[in-house]
Amino acid sequence: MSGSPSRLLRRTSGHRLRLAGCQWTSTGDPVANLARIDELTGRAAASGARLVVHPEAAMASFAGRLDTVAEPLDGRFADGVRALAARHGVSIVVGMFTPADKITTADGRERSRVHNTLLVTGPGTAETSYRKVHLYDAFGNRESDTVAPGDEVVTIEVDGWQVGPATCYDVRFADHFTALGRAGAQLVVLPASWGDGPGKASQWDLLTRARAHDARARLLGVGQAWTADSVRGPYGIGRSVLADPTGEVRARLGGGEDVLVAEIDRDSVNGARSAVPPPVATCGYDVHLPCRVDLLPRKPGTRDVSPSAGARRTRR
Repeated sequence: MSGSPSRLLRRTSGHRLRLAGCQWTSTGDPVANLARIDELTGRAAASGARLVVHPEAAMASFAGRLDTVAEPLDGRFADGVRALAARHGVSIVVGMFTPADKITTADGRERSRVHNTLLVTGPGTAETSYRKVHLYDAFGNRESDTVAPGDEVVTIEVDGWQVGPATCYDVRFADHFTALGRAGAQLVVLPASWGDGPGKASQWDLLTRARAHDARARLLGVGQAWTADSVRGPYGIGRSVLADPTGEVRARLGGGEDVLVAEIDRDSVNGARSAVPPPVATCGYDVHLPCRVDLLPRKPGTRDVSPSAGARRTRR
């Protein structure tokens, strides 16, 4: 790991938010991973970051069973994340797994599934969580055998910024990001554990830039660092990135473990939206469609106005 966080040097005008993306490799041990989250969050906080984002599967790597490590949002791992966020005085986004349901797979096996969950917590925000909607049933993988899909898009206020969380494979679905933009998200955070292989790095680079433009928002994609095992599964390629609302890359890491620290301003988001307004909704959501265009945005503390209703409350 490099000795100091990688920084975005260019400073811009307007209301600013300093943020950090922690790129590292999780293991199968949630206790050890929580210690790494603490260490890296401390480094980011020392650099002045107010929002610190960790990768998808920061709780435990995809290399092991997910149902045996999954914990509820009031479990020990989530409580540990809350405690370290409070101690470092930052808001934090961490990828974890929470219990979901039981299914019988197509080949007759009984499975306990989890939700691929992002926990957003800390003194600068009202706590909320996001469950990954679009599952990685591609390139020979079947995430839906072990992970149950979420069913809503959420936004959360962090230090006065509207932030929209999304996870990894969601990035292949443009409507998810236009929905976040219509909900007012000025920043999209995208934790990931991207698999390696022919063209995969180029796809990540292209899609993160495109989704920033679709949302008309800043986008911070934070991946697990590259490992040799990544050619065999979704274990990370690095390449964490900060893109602006036009799709321009403002900062990018390489493949190794590192911390990206950047300062963003609201004026660039407002300017991009004035020049190219976000698209209006053209269709409703049907939760059975592969592309979950039916997911209506929800802000914490507001009533769910989607056809399915049943809004979740945020923890405060």
